[in-house]
Amino acid sequence: MTSQTGKPHTLRVATYNIHKCRGLDQRVHPQRIAQVLGELDADIVALQEVVGHGGHSSGDQARYVAEALGYHPAFGENRRHNGAAYGNLLLSRFPVLGFWNYDITARGREPRGVLRADVRLAGGHVLHLFNVHLGTAYFERREQARHMVSRRILRNAGLAGTRIVMGDFNEWIPGEATRLLSAHFGARGLRSHTARRRTYPCVLPVLCLDHIYFDDSLHLHRMELHRSRRALVASDHLPVLAEFSFQPREAKSLCHEGSLAQGGQTFATQPVVCNPSPRA
Repeated sequence: MTSQTGKPHTLRVATYNIHKCRGLDQRVHPQRIAQVLGELDADIVALQEVVGHGGHSSGDQARYVAEALGYHPAFGENRRHNGAAYGNLLLSRFPVLGFWNYDITARGREPRGVLRADVRLAGGHVLHLFNVHLGTAYFERREQARHMVSRRILRNAGLAGTRIVMGDFNEWIPGEATRLLSAHFGARGLRSHTARRRTYPCVLPVLCLDHIYFDDSLHLHRMELHRSRRALVASDHLPVLAEFSFQPREAKSLCHEGSLAQGGQTFATQPVVCNPSPRA
């Protein structure tokens, strides 16, 4: 991220479903995913289908990728996979103030969550980042999207800064999640900015599953699907990269003094966060 006094910041944001670091060659290769992320050179990255701490089969992918590239991490565990934590990962070049993992699981379906992390930019302004991987069934996604636009998550009264929502929305065609999020953000999303948006499967993509939604303090300059030789084999999705200029809002403090508690799992020092409200 770059900035000059009196001028908007430039912000590079990416979202990428890494398929447990399993590539099209069936090799589980976290180093290859880290190399793809190095090619992206993004300030903020949202990763889905990430294996975390615990288990033994493929190691702690979340820790490896964060440490290999020097990002500040926030991990949201949604379930266990072969004994290891499994969920979504947010990576940031900016310090993470705190993080929350909101439960949006539909009854009878696989556990799902929305990972939120608040980061502080160099000028002291706050970004609210949301990383999500919605379910595979229509009625499941509809319920999850309604949770997302509720007062518990995206309409939360504590959100004083700019919001960015990233992830794998699993919609083969625009559905209820697209409708609700487009209405909430005033149609500000990558669907409305490019016709070349298909991200899955990576070699010959026919489905547009991966998206970014954002507030009006961000101006989208360009969006691209990253199609390097390495990216075409590292996962079954293509990474999406967006570049914004950012005119920060004046943000209020996210927490009142005396209302602090520890947040979810990270890898080194735990950040101090506001008390989350995991499930309505």
